[in-house]
Amino acid sequence: MSFATSLRRAPSIGDLKSRLKHRVLLTSDGHNPYLEAVELAFGGDIDYAQLVKLYGSDPEGPRRYSPPVGVATRKNVIAGRPDPAHITTSQVERQNWTARTTMRRYSRLSNGFSRKVENHMAAVAINYFAYNFIKIHSSLRVTPAMAAQLVNGVYDVNDLVAMLAEAERKVAA
Repeated sequence: MSFATSLRRAPSIGDLKSRLKHRVLLTSDGHNPYLEAVELAFGGDIDYAQLVKLYGSDPEGPRRYSPPVGVATRKNVIAGRPDPAHITTSQVERQNWTARTTMRRYSRLSNGFSRKVENHMAAVAINYFAYNFIKIHSSLRVTPAMAAQLVNGVYDVNDLVAMLAEAERKVAA
């Protein structure tokens, strides 16, 4: 499978829209491609804002592995009427941090870094399944899937393996 084919199969903003029942507040960073993607997927049926982080230079000069110094943020309302108090990227930043720390494939300078996009996509899917359906979170006291009332019980690794085997049987048939 080519990289372009993998990207077409990857979840998109349109896929997100199809899974939502109600109008939502979406906050992104200042990456310009989000503007067109959100417009194409949602039209005006969304409360959308960008949280743009402004960075300054480090007085010690550039350092190879250190992030730039954040000096301010700017909230830009793009569509709808987002509540300024809820324009934040904290939740997705926490999710990204969790993904990076639980999957070494996101760490470029590690031995787990994915060299093939197919392997990366499989590893990410397995990790998110485990995170949402197998792992009981201390703050929730259940799995996130149970908290969202998607399932009635905790899955285990045997359930995951059985689902993978079933999917492979269907592909082979």
